[in-house]
Amino acid sequence: MTIRAALIVNNHGKPRLTKFYTQLPASRQQALIKEIFRLVSKRPEGVCNFLDATELTALLPPPADAVGFSSSLNKSKTEKDPSYSSSSSSSSSSSDQLRVIYRHYATLYFVFVVDSSESELGILDLIQVFVESLDRCFENVCELDLIFHFDEVHAILNEVIQGGLVVETNINEIVAAAQTTARARKASVAQSGGAGAITSNHLRHPRSQLIHSNFEHIDSD
Repeated sequence: MTIRAALIVNNHGKPRLTKFYTQLPASRQQALIKEIFRLVSKRPEGVCNFLDATELTALLPPPADAVGFSSSLNKSKTEKDPSYSSSSSSSSSSSDQLRVIYRHYATLYFVFVVDSSESELGILDLIQVFVESLDRCFENVCELDLIFHFDEVHAILNEVIQGGLVVETNINEIVAAAQTTARARKASVAQSGGAGAITSNHLRHPRSQLIHSNFEHIDSD
């Protein structure tokens, strides 16, 4: 029961954030990003925001520790009940099937890849939490914020998810932790005499707002 990947991709398929919770070579990551974007971008407006993605299973295996835990658990149960072996293998195969869950805001797709044991609506809510946390930290977050402040974006994501598991869903707690980290980073730069440090205010210019205060409900029927 894990999140395998978290991505932000723009309308042209350019990745703005990539986080894979399994060690993968760069070529495999690029193939996954391309395939995930193909899956979500071709879906028409008005359909549900999650889909099965069996084609990703071979490219994105489960974390090594999850496999080890599953294998040892199945072995123990098989020793106690030999009939468990066949049913456990089919159950394991089912849980290995991947699902893509996403939300589309203006120019960006926020995409989570999860195994089939995760709740689709729960992940949709988690994406909402992540987006609102970004919006608070960057004051109307836009694509430029993700480009020029990728380290802060990753820090915010790490407050929400660690090792593929959800660790925090309280937006106030996420934002407070992210702001504390940002202040510590700025203080460190100031002490080291980093005159060339760029603040978010220097990067802002008139552009369309990505997140509005009144979010539209996503049809998940």
